[in-house]
Amino acid sequence: MIHLEISEHERQVLCDVLKTQLSDLSYEIANTDNKGFRDQLKARRDALQNILAAAEKAPAS
Repeated sequence: MIHLEISEHERQVLCDVLKTQLSDLSYEIANTDNKGFRDQLKARRDALQNILAAAEKAPAS
């Protein structure tokens, strides 16, 4: 596990960037015909969702 210390503002920016990327990935997944590439995108989406969940529940310092 990695511990990362960032300010509250930086945490909010990170969450915003992750949400934007997740939205973009959803569109790309839906429009990708190549199953292998789609599976890679889904794995990336899952990882980003986990990071976002951790960032959103992180206590403010």
